[in-house]
Amino acid sequence: MIAFRQLALQRGTRQLFAGADLVLHEGQKVGIVGANGAGKSSLFALIRGELGADAGSVEIAGGKRIAHMAQEVSAIDRPLVEYVLDGDVGLRETETALAEAQANGEMQREAILHGEIEALDGYSARSRAEQLLAGLGFGQDDLYRPLADFSGGWRMRVGLARTLFTPSEIMLLDEPTNHLDLDALLWLEQWLTRYPGTLMLISHDRDFLDAVCDHILHIDQGQLMLYRGHYSAFERARAERQTQQQAAYEKQQARRAEIEGFVARFRAQATKARQAQSRLKMLERMENIAAARVDSPFRFQLPCADKTSTPLLSLDQVSLGYPDRTILDGVKVSILPGERIGLLGPNGAGKSTLIKTLIGDLTPIEGTRVPGDNLVVGYYAQHQLEHLDIGATPFMHVQRLSPTASDLSIRNFLGGFGFRGDDVFGDVSRFSGGEKARLALSLVAWEKPNLLLLDEPTNHLDLDMREALAEALAEYEGAVIIVSHDRHLLRASVDTFWRVAEGRVEPFDGDLDDYHQWLKSRELELRRDLKQEARQEKGAADGGDRKAARRAAAERREQMKPLRKQRDTAEKKLDKAQSALTALEAQLADPDIYDAGRKDELARLVREQGERQAEVEQLESEWMAAEEALETLEAELLQAES
Repeated sequence: MIAFRQLALQRGTRQLFAGADLVLHEGQKVGIVGANGAGKSSLFALIRGELGADAGSVEIAGGKRIAHMAQEVSAIDRPLVEYVLDGDVGLRETETALAEAQANGEMQREAILHGEIEALDGYSARSRAEQLLAGLGFGQDDLYRPLADFSGGWRMRVGLARTLFTPSEIMLLDEPTNHLDLDALLWLEQWLTRYPGTLMLISHDRDFLDAVCDHILHIDQGQLMLYRGHYSAFERARAERQTQQQAAYEKQQARRAEIEGFVARFRAQATKARQAQSRLKMLERMENIAAARVDSPFRFQLPCADKTSTPLLSLDQVSLGYPDRTILDGVKVSILPGERIGLLGPNGAGKSTLIKTLIGDLTPIEGTRVPGDNLVVGYYAQHQLEHLDIGATPFMHVQRLSPTASDLSIRNFLGGFGFRGDDVFGDVSRFSGGEKARLALSLVAWEKPNLLLLDEPTNHLDLDMREALAEALAEYEGAVIIVSHDRHLLRASVDTFWRVAEGRVEPFDGDLDDYHQWLKSRELELRRDLKQEARQEKGAADGGDRKAARRAAAERREQMKPLRKQRDTAEKKLDKAQSALTALEAQLADPDIYDAGRKDELARLVREQGERQAEVEQLESEWMAAEEALETLEAELLQAES
């Protein structure tokens, strides 16, 4: 499927790959991990042909279509659904050709193009695109709004939907979980596990890698090492490998020291000179074994204010939201020192509104926000990176917060967040997303909060930094409230959960698996409630006394008569059309029909096939509409007579 042969690539002065060999097979789901700058995104660029290897080759089986995520989605006026549909270039080209054929009255070509659209599964394309957008958190009212109406994070979700919609045998996803909430991430996991092609996935979310991937590709020191299993299995296998490597290294170093000692003692002695030379040659032939490295360069602390209050912060019967609408009502919570709270809830349920009220950015509509006397809030927002001064350095950012702090204390502090040496004086404008995220997090930590609110803090952070954050939170003495789609961070850092849903904030008695089940049951309940509300509204409209009810029931029976006739007629026509379509398909299955001398007959059959297919779909729609209308009326009649 995909083979890398003696691959070498250098970017600037960095050697990303050197003699790397790897073969990936069809249907594998491969998670790609490695330190920032190891070459993960460059590997994708090589596969797409955007980069050329300095040596070696990248070989891809012929005819394989590749879908990949765009790194940015422009704020254009294209409606969301149309932008997603544009991902199927072949379908769009065929639709354009069909429109031209219809405009020119080319009936034969029109029929052929109808058949091509059917082969491309084009008649279900719009509903599939809408389902993808709904799964990624968009409401029904959003689907035909222009991209320009949405923020960058939401546009990236649309870009992800387009990638998933694009027909492919190979899919390349670079950090697809950034900008997703937990609900959308769980949906994406299920979608990717059903994807039939070869998946290559760059991600720093270990739970996501565990759920989706069956292989892990580790990029390390210019080499590609493929491990079987999910990320947790990779960690165990790699730890064993490093232990063995370190033992071999220490053994080799001891042997080197022994040989060098012999040479030093006996080199000058004539009787031992030949033996000393032999030992020197042994050293030259000895293959160097590198010491096993501890990859993570991050180790930092989250300082806490010296003084605290009990409680740190309370909301007393608070209504939260905006002047034109209340989002959460009757909220009564208290946050105590040392608490570890995770916020769960569907997209749009009010988690961000709750956080904005807790930090004081949003004034309660009703009720009281009561801060403790010594409250110091630290807030890391999803869009914190946008507020960095790209013309400044990490050192300048911290110095502005504390002008009297010593240079050494600032540099030592920033070192824990991975900014060492001259990095502390580097321009933020040149930083990667991960480096900017680390800097933004360091600025929050510098203020020594005793209440830390983190809204998706792991976006753009790599695995090492996420692990360092989890360890720092474990040692942090203040209270923490976290909104995150990173389940590993939540499990490592949170003791209790609050569920924000249906206009309320309440404790959630369960873990993340229980929450996943709650989401599923909630979706089923919402569907049932919608049906029940529709029935009740119709029933209420029929209200009145028994006479009116009997009259309404009689009217429903009368309404049902033409619907039954319409359904039965559509069913008969559908059976007839389906039989005709089956006969046409049998004729088209005959190899002789494709002889050169029967070209006109073939064109006629293809045209008739397209017409019959369209007729079948139309009749199916008519039958379904009549059947659903009948079911509704029968339910109302049953309710009225009970």
